[in-house]
Amino acid sequence: MTAEELKKIPKIDLHCHLDGSLSKSFLEKRLGRTVLEEEITVSDECGSLKEYLEKFALPCSCLLDEEGLEAAGYDVLATMSLETVCYAEIRFAPLLSVTESMDCEHVIAALLRGLEKGKKEFGIEYNVITCAMRHHSEEENFRMIKTAREFLGAGVCAADLAGAEAQYPMSVFMELFRKTKNLGMPFTIHAGECQSAKNIEDAVRAGANRIGHGIAMQGNTRLKEMVRDAMIGVELCPISNLQTKAVKNPKEYPIREFLDAGIAVSVNTDNRTVSHTSLTRDLEWVQKMYEISDREIWLLMENAAKTAFVDDDKKADLCQKIKMR
Repeated sequence: MTAEELKKIPKIDLHCHLDGSLSKSFLEKRLGRTVLEEEITVSDECGSLKEYLEKFALPCSCLLDEEGLEAAGYDVLATMSLETVCYAEIRFAPLLSVTESMDCEHVIAALLRGLEKGKKEFGIEYNVITCAMRHHSEEENFRMIKTAREFLGAGVCAADLAGAEAQYPMSVFMELFRKTKNLGMPFTIHAGECQSAKNIEDAVRAGANRIGHGIAMQGNTRLKEMVRDAMIGVELCPISNLQTKAVKNPKEYPIREFLDAGIAVSVNTDNRTVSHTSLTRDLEWVQKMYEISDREIWLLMENAAKTAFVDDDKKADLCQKIKMR
């Protein structure tokens, strides 16, 4: 497909961080000043995940009141509307927005108001994934997840674990996600972005419905079979993965390997602004670099529909929208 054709097809973005996807115009309006591209977007010479994460300080500073959160929810759907996204799961860390005057419940509610406004204007269906952060305590994270659980089915669809994976392995969070599972809260886990296959295996054993990134499954037949047999979705974010050096060499990117292994792979943006990307750009990249056929582009979208955190009727509706051709 051409870039223009890819732009027009209905798309699903399951792994999109709110703070890393806020538009330059939104940030300038909130900050009242000109924002330079290098403040919010990584260069082609980005050397590590640590360097990549440094770009989040400025957008996070714009999410510390209800007005900012509402406007952010609207802004991210406005951006997605430019490339025919039909469904998105927006993830963010509520605890990073909590202040003395705004508790976790109000943080989540404010973002949902903005997303609902965007849905009505742009026709994009959405859900929110609330991220526990690896550097926060288990008590803080579980309190947040319990609050988010009150919104389950009313705009929130799942929880997640994000942050510095190499510093805080999944083994530290097994109890947190045991309790999360007991709450009846579905979850995805950022795992395998830092060459740790063990983090992926622990996430699977904890009961994750999806894995964010999952790059460290590469070459691990047993783990790939475990993920495939459990029908766990894998949220690949190709351009971001290359920028953070989750994969050192573009030629080594495992999308073809994972597809051939029968894994339910989807392609996602991760951070639209930080990575200077879109679903169109990511799909164009994988089709050009990894010989992904037009039919497989539709398969990637169908995988996203089937692994989305929605009920069976909604899955069927999404599958119909991105029906394989």
